[in-house]
Amino acid sequence: MTTVKAWLNAARLRTLPLSISGILVGTAIAAFHNATNVSIFILAILTTIGLQVTSNFANDYGDGVKGTDGDDRVGPKRAMQSGLLTAKQLKSGIYISIVINAILIILLILTSFGLDDILYPILFLGLGGFAIWAAIKYTVGKSAYGYNGLGDIFVFIFFGLVSVLGSIFLFLKSIPFNSILPAIAIGLLSVGVLNLNNMRDIKSDTTVGKNTMVVKMGLSKAKKYHYSLLIISVLCLFWYVFTTNASLLRYVSLIGYVPVFFHMRKVAVTLNEAELDPELKKVALSTFLIALLFFISYYYFL
Repeated sequence: MTTVKAWLNAARLRTLPLSISGILVGTAIAAFHNATNVSIFILAILTTIGLQVTSNFANDYGDGVKGTDGDDRVGPKRAMQSGLLTAKQLKSGIYISIVINAILIILLILTSFGLDDILYPILFLGLGGFAIWAAIKYTVGKSAYGYNGLGDIFVFIFFGLVSVLGSIFLFLKSIPFNSILPAIAIGLLSVGVLNLNNMRDIKSDTTVGKNTMVVKMGLSKAKKYHYSLLIISVLCLFWYVFTTNASLLRYVSLIGYVPVFFHMRKVAVTLNEAELDPELKKVALSTFLIALLFFISYYYFL
């Protein structure tokens, strides 16, 4: 495999659609409130992708040096696990991506707020720094929060609340109260993807002491938790569409939940957790589809 392909493997391009789902939803809500800016939208997308790639590099590195990614791991092989990249190379990749992220965050803040009011730039710089820290500390270091059952909380915060509400604020300089509903919906779907990943890896994670929520709950309770995440998500998005006095066109985003409901049935009847691996892509792509349909229905049908 060429070096370029090795880095693309470590970047895990398949995870990127999920990462930008919150930006699509937040931008659509801002457009619904008559605030659009193409430059902010593009920079927000690039920043989110940059943070996701940093997280993927760090995850590959962190799990690799801890020995979590062993030969018994289910799912796609990681770059370090497969010997495609060394720990030193991945560490360098993390540092480079951090610099790129910092540049993108600064450009995004300047484009959105300028320097007239220094308070918002400072607040978002702090949030950007926290996002970079969270991207790395999921698996890296002795205090990696992903090894202590806190991954679900951080995914909900950054993929849901920060992604949706933060992008709204970049456009509007305020946050409509009811926009918390689609933020929760996207956040819970994203946690669902992580929960699936952790259900798939429950055996190997238990062996190496990676105490995810699934390891702590057990597979049976993790499935019930999974159903709850997805059901609450669809209820939140439905209620938002319903309460925004929307036309029937706006309900189109709920179509994206159809494969999610079929997925829930698959999870219920699956006894071998390794067979859950294909479901990861289904939920991630369904989340992106929901966000994309929401974006189209609120951005283009004002």
